[in-house]
Amino acid sequence: MTDGDIQKLEIAGETIRPGTRKRIEISCAKLHDYTEMVIPVEVVRGRRPGPTLFVSAAIHGDEINGVEIIKRLLARKVVNRKTLCGTLIAVPIVNVFGFNSHSRYLPDRRDLNRCFPGSENGSLASQVAHVFMTEIVSKCTHGIDLHTGAIHRSNLPQIRAHLDNEETTVLARAFGVPVVLNSSIRDGSLRQAAEEKGIPMLLFEGGEALRFDEKVIRTGLRGVLNVMGEIGMLAQRKVMALGQEKEVFIARSSHWVRAPHSGALRTRRGLGARVDEGELLGLLSDPYGDSSVRVCANKEGIIVGITMIPLVNQGDALFHIATFDDTEAVEEYVEEWEER
Repeated sequence: MTDGDIQKLEIAGETIRPGTRKRIEISCAKLHDYTEMVIPVEVVRGRRPGPTLFVSAAIHGDEINGVEIIKRLLARKVVNRKTLCGTLIAVPIVNVFGFNSHSRYLPDRRDLNRCFPGSENGSLASQVAHVFMTEIVSKCTHGIDLHTGAIHRSNLPQIRAHLDNEETTVLARAFGVPVVLNSSIRDGSLRQAAEEKGIPMLLFEGGEALRFDEKVIRTGLRGVLNVMGEIGMLAQRKVMALGQEKEVFIARSSHWVRAPHSGALRTRRGLGARVDEGELLGLLSDPYGDSSVRVCANKEGIIVGITMIPLVNQGDALFHIATFDDTEAVEEYVEEWEER
């Protein structure tokens, strides 16, 4: 996208000129009762030219931490027309239907984050993806998508990014969470569609679906502002005043430890804990308590994701463990984050 294109920014037929701030509702689909689905958007354009960043949340409708992060981002004094260089496009709720019905999915039971870049004449999910790509993503130079763990799972704050891309790696480090996972791009994901357009993008994960987590929200907000400083949208002195993380650790790999047996899980190690190979993570027992099955770590690492419901079936994902070159350093840093 050229500077001229950015100066002529138009979303859903609305023109947003430099030095203005505007709220827009993007019509994306109609339901069977003719209820119109609209995606709420707020655009803040600085008086001076610069990058165009989209920050989106609730692509999965039940992942609400990101909604609160964007709400607080828009309320920050540094995010205004006078100090901003470039344009912030904030989309607090992409999957409006899922958000209103407390559901991850759209009415057609499709996962929106597997339907990009979408199609004007496709399924409901495909239509929403197409509108979001056309009206938002294609008009941006950078992107951040905010997520939580899936239902009944909680994630340690982390960035997932395709680190083969040098610019994306720089943004991932700038975000400032202690854990960065080099995550391959999935077919139909927003990250894949953005990368195909040459747009570096981060995916932030933290917390649990349908729950606000204050530490996660504050971490995500600080991370978005850090990235805005890194790409020149905000003066670095303003960002530094917010406080940045001191170090970032990139995971070499990650894996899920799955339930070797059905039963009720009693966890022995929690989110953010360092575990050794073979260490006991939890015990699975039958309803009588007559027998129990040990759940152990396959490798040394840090628990970055965990199931939040104790009733599990054989094969269920229980503990997400990331491996690092210096696991002890990661553990120390995570402990500092938890104490703040």
